[in-house]
Amino acid sequence: MNRLKQEKSPYLLQHAENPVDWYPWCEEAFHEAEKRDVPVFLSIGYSVCHWCHVMAHESFEDQEVAAVINKDYVAVKVDREERPDIDAVYMAVCQAMTGSGGWPLTIIMTPDKKPFFAGTYLPKNNQYGHMGLLELLTAVSAKWKQDRRHLLDQSEKITAFLNSQAGEKNRDVVHPQQLISEALTHFAESFDPKYGGFGQSPKFPSPHNLLFLMAQKQDRPLAMAEKTLQQMYRGGIFDHVGGGFCRYSTDDMWLAPHFEKMLYDNALLILAYGQAYKETGKTLYADITERTVRYVLRELTDQDGAFYCSQDADSEGIEGKFYLFTPQEVLEVLGRKAGSAFCKRYDITKEGNFEGKGIPNLIKDTMYGEPPEEYMLLKLYRYRLQRASLHKDDKILTSWNGLMIAALARTARLLDKRTYLTAALDAADFVWETLHIGEGRLLARWRDGEAAFSGTLEDYAYFAWGLIECYKSTFHPAYLKKAVKVANCLMDLFFDEEKGGCYLYAKDSEQLFMRPKETYDGALPSGNSVAALVMKELSFLTGEESWRLAFEKQADFLMGEAKQYPAGHSFFLWQMSEVLADRGQLICTCSGSSAFDLQDLWQFDLDILVKTEEDAASMEETAPFLKNYPIPFSGTNYYLCQGHTCSEPVKTLEELKKLLASFPDNI
Repeated sequence: MNRLKQEKSPYLLQHAENPVDWYPWCEEAFHEAEKRDVPVFLSIGYSVCHWCHVMAHESFEDQEVAAVINKDYVAVKVDREERPDIDAVYMAVCQAMTGSGGWPLTIIMTPDKKPFFAGTYLPKNNQYGHMGLLELLTAVSAKWKQDRRHLLDQSEKITAFLNSQAGEKNRDVVHPQQLISEALTHFAESFDPKYGGFGQSPKFPSPHNLLFLMAQKQDRPLAMAEKTLQQMYRGGIFDHVGGGFCRYSTDDMWLAPHFEKMLYDNALLILAYGQAYKETGKTLYADITERTVRYVLRELTDQDGAFYCSQDADSEGIEGKFYLFTPQEVLEVLGRKAGSAFCKRYDITKEGNFEGKGIPNLIKDTMYGEPPEEYMLLKLYRYRLQRASLHKDDKILTSWNGLMIAALARTARLLDKRTYLTAALDAADFVWETLHIGEGRLLARWRDGEAAFSGTLEDYAYFAWGLIECYKSTFHPAYLKKAVKVANCLMDLFFDEEKGGCYLYAKDSEQLFMRPKETYDGALPSGNSVAALVMKELSFLTGEESWRLAFEKQADFLMGEAKQYPAGHSFFLWQMSEVLADRGQLICTCSGSSAFDLQDLWQFDLDILVKTEEDAASMEETAPFLKNYPIPFSGTNYYLCQGHTCSEPVKTLEELKKLLASFPDNI
């Protein structure tokens, strides 16, 4: 216990057991600093400040950090709600020196209370371009002893010195922005401006590349993503009659596909088109998403809600036969007038565009962008089912189901579609009941009543992601608890604690002659990339220090792996782009479960946690830091954090929107 143990402030009492020898704000502290001839380290925050808790767990509970503070400083902790005067004065200093402010507020000053350094959240060590607290404390202490006279009048030079010191120490560490820039250059150089996509045929959708491009919030990357999404839809790789996407295109213009349809391709494309709608507001992308989801729910969904693997490319031994039409067939099904209009628009000609027959496509369509002729498509779909059939691989894979669960649950928010969420939850429940064997352990496959084979990294990473997206769309604690269980198993079975990265198969699975760590994002995002996403999400959703540390180690490992070919790690770089953008975090506490509708929160592009009267105990068990967020007597409290700083809570969605609007784009 330190000197805060006698205080009444909940915030100060939260720090009473820190190894840091905290003083409350008092003259004794400054007399002690003067007596010892050391600077004062001042930290200001409040009890429900998310980033205050992060910095506390990361640094103030850490023995290494505490030893440096206790040796070279006198530490003072202030509750801004108890002492708004102190907070206001030093916050003004921070805003003047840095151009921004927020909590936790970090000040270093002389024993006579004159500040020479101001900042907000600082990680323990240098991280993604952020100065580390240990480096700051060490450098300032040395400067205090050796060249003190310049500290007050040259604070900007001191900051530059510290940044240069940190940069020199980490000169061999790749910054994620460097990898992002190199990947963008690669995509720009390989982009096909006429038909979209990257490189020459065969062309694969690779939706994670498009998600990465859209995440940059820049005109050129967005234009490349949009051109690709539009041309894929116009081509024959999209099934204009039945919906859904085929595996890949054998030509540059996306006309002739390899006709098999895979669950994972469609899951990732649902994510990409849904995100495109979110980024642009163009209804075309929402329509393509809807038609793809309808296909999956109609053709690839088990009666119990799980998802099958794929549909074959062949019918009666002939590739693509199921999908091809002649003009005569179309005229017989639709009638001469409607059939002629359809053939003209969808390129069904006498000569054909694939082995003498026609793949419906919109590549030459002058009406592109107009809604499809639903009644025509429905008639042709029914005719097609009678004419031939497709073999269906009805295995249920944990990994691919995890991707589709994540896609549907996430896209439900983007497009405001509750039916998508219902489908995601049904599948998640099925996997949990049939492929989960207890304590987070997973099997890989279900078919014909049998679950078999130990789960690999992708099973754990993809399914944990799916469960996280289910929580983020329902705010039901059961899904978050399940995600944590699966992720804990992932860490135990696959994670390399020493070097970072996850192995392909578990430590207690059959051991082959090698145990690789796969990082390349090919047709599917690598298990390592998705594992990084899971660690990142759980860092906020649980508030547990272990997940933040795991993500940092995983990110460092993947950045090292991505150096040789950044564009081949686009899923991971999509996540790093999200980290650097820092959309913000929102914690909601409400007096009843009906205090708001789901859509009230779906509209915000934020990481969100919800605690209600009904689920308070369950949420606090999974995310213990939520104990610091009280349930209001009535209504809802919204706690917004952005840029590693937290704002005062607001009570209404209108106030929350105004608060969000007040934040600059990049903090």
